[in-house]
Amino acid sequence: MKRSEQSPVASQRVADVVAERILTGQLKPGDRIKQDELASELNLSRIPVRDALRILETRGLVSLKANAGARVASLGLRDMELSYQIREMLEPMLLAESIPNLVEADFGAMAEIKARLEKVTDADDYMPLARAFHWTAFRGHQVPLLAQIVERLWDTTHHYRRAYAVVVLQNAELLEVMRAERDLLFGAIQRRETDLAPRILAAHIRRTHIGLLEHSEALEAEGA
Repeated sequence: MKRSEQSPVASQRVADVVAERILTGQLKPGDRIKQDELASELNLSRIPVRDALRILETRGLVSLKANAGARVASLGLRDMELSYQIREMLEPMLLAESIPNLVEADFGAMAEIKARLEKVTDADDYMPLARAFHWTAFRGHQVPLLAQIVERLWDTTHHYRRAYAVVVLQNAELLEVMRAERDLLFGAIQRRETDLAPRILAAHIRRTHIGLLEHSEALEAEGA
């Protein structure tokens, strides 16, 4: 066996590949992840593949069960609701921790991402940009444990958020609301309003949560 196959680097590379396929919708909730095929595709043994799937299990992206193999994790509607309730509490805290440490380069990056989001018409393009916008806003945090919890919630609710993005991008009224919220949030962050910006973010998460529940049929169609 090659030494590289035994290193954490190989496992992380596999984890990154599989995570990207899950987060871009190539792999959907409940899909089986065939370890032999993945190992062959990446020219690796099953050891780093197995370790990678364990990494993804800790992120809530993969479900591992004895004698059942690995599958893309599924999140039920009730768990989604609970996840959004937790996000509404924790993400504003993370943003408040981050804002004082953001620099002009961060604001510039957010402005650029926001401009690109204005032109997006496809959910597969929208999702990574929306994630980049928010996580650039969180970049200044010095609370890694809180950030890890929030990131896991982002990962586990990804399929619901993608399904809702499809709905929003096809609805001019919802799209305008989303853009207005983004403008308000960015303005408050740029002005370093550590009280207002978290409240705007909490309201945005709450509205998205309600929107998800109102469009549950779209979630089922998308396989969330």
